Amino acid sequence: MKKIRNSFLVVLALITVSCSKQLDINTDPNNPAELESHILLPHMQKYLGYSLATAEGFSAATSAYMHQMVHYGDYDQYGASGSDFETSQGWQYSYRDVLTNANIIIKQETEDGNLVYVGIAKVMKAYTASVLVDLYGSIPYTEANQAAEGNRFPKYDNGKDVYAQIFSLLDDAIKDLENTDAPNDKMPKADDIIYGGDPELWVKAANSIKLKLLVQQRKIENVGAQVNALLTGGKLISSVENSFMVPFGKNDATDDRNPGFKEYYATQRTMHVSPWLYEIMSGYNNNILTGIEDPRIPYYFYNQMKASDLPNANVEYRDGAFVSKYFGSQGPKRGTNVQSLVTLFGIYPVGGKYDEGKGGSASASSGTGAAPYRMITYADILFLKAELMQEGIVGGSVADTLRKALNESMKMIDHVVSKNGSSQTIPKIATAPTAASYITNVITQFNGGNNAKKLEMIMTQKWLSSVGSSVDQYTDYRRTGYPVLFDPNAIGGTVTPPVGGNGGEDLPAVPVVANRKFPNSLPYNQDEVNRNPNTPKQKVDLNAEKVFWMP
Repeated sequence: MKKIRNSFLVVLALITVSCSKQLDINTDPNNPAELESHILLPHMQKYLGYSLATAEGFSAATSAYMHQMVHYGDYDQYGASGSDFETSQGWQYSYRDVLTNANIIIKQETEDGNLVYVGIAKVMKAYTASVLVDLYGSIPYTEANQAAEGNRFPKYDNGKDVYAQIFSLLDDAIKDLENTDAPNDKMPKADDIIYGGDPELWVKAANSIKLKLLVQQRKIENVGAQVNALLTGGKLISSVENSFMVPFGKNDATDDRNPGFKEYYATQRTMHVSPWLYEIMSGYNNNILTGIEDPRIPYYFYNQMKASDLPNANVEYRDGAFVSKYFGSQGPKRGTNVQSLVTLFGIYPVGGKYDEGKGGSASASSGTGAAPYRMITYADILFLKAELMQEGIVGGSVADTLRKALNESMKMIDHVVSKNGSSQTIPKIATAPTAASYITNVITQFNGGNNAKKLEMIMTQKWLSSVGSSVDQYTDYRRTGYPVLFDPNAIGGTVTPPVGGNGGEDLPAVPVVANRKFPNSLPYNQDEVNRNPNTPKQKVDLNAEKVFWMP
């Protein structure tokens, strides 16, 4: 069971189930009405972050599916099981720690007239439910968390029906947040770790969630009028600072570090940065961004090796300082121990170390672990807007909007670094000449593409911008087909590392396979299948099990 964090001991003592009882959607928390909202709120917000993060939540699986990380376990070659640890944790946190507590806050604060608390809880409930639909399709929703009313076995609702209720819930949340007649004798402040109790920012988050969900449905619904209304309404996330993020901090009085930082002190590192991601960022890919080196590389990746290090017999993939392994590898080095060699995510996605090219073994002291899980950033809003423009759903200059999205993605890096507390001297990227040159080159390549290539460029840049936050990447790929992903079957079953990458020596070609098709949804949680008779039969063909918004 997850190590309990001290700041939430009171809450966990009351609402956490035993390790033998995984799912609180079928059980009732003890005395929930006695819990104060100022205690429940930060707990549910933090556990929303845990449910989504790499190493601990849903992004562990989706980062592998989206070829930003390579995992050695069930997620390699698109594997998935209802018993996988990280997705089971994501499910448990979503229901037990977020939705259960959201319902408690909504009930008790509605009765007391504290509608800002109510509005925040509704936004969080809506967002969490939308993530679960996007991952699983059908989910328990209307009957979830009703054990106190005698319903221990909630039915599963169709994802499309849940989406309709989510939009209604967001509308209600906005009304609550903008209600100036409510008593609001209790107002969230520091206990709201996302927005500090600011109702206006929560309204922007609610509208931004709406925009995201509408864009996700654009292949099956005419969303033009609704997205135009949101874009012209002026109440969307509009800066780096008011992006929708769960903050993670340092290991001080409590361990508040980003879950993805665990790889820095893991006794066995099994999550490697994908060579596919690295090669696209390095300009090696022949299909997209060819010859354009990404200045974000030292922020995204920390290399334990130096480019000048001598050849190493244990590596499967190396390009100078960068070391990893391939998705679907069947090579002789697949199982070699590269604990002290492998490249890790850096300061930006997980609060690790900025890469200065000096190498050195990573450890818990290499970074602070302070980096947020980014749910919807201002850059994301601009990427969504560029997508809508490219598809002719809204008007405007696609290239100008894409350029602005890229600028904002660079600003987000500087924002995260400024909050990290690193002892390193880290240059700002947003104002660097390398960033300006990169963006110019990207826009030039974008302008030279046909319509399909332009959409691919937008979605690929959104994928690059959201590194470390892989849930929406998984959704974006399933609804658009972009970015193009590494496919062992399309390259003849072998792939060759960069020439001279191993300290001047060539590494041999590596056999790779993908024996499973891409999973278009996750399998149902196995504990639910075993305990809840209303759970649908476990999915067999995950490629055929599409979420409702897929074309």
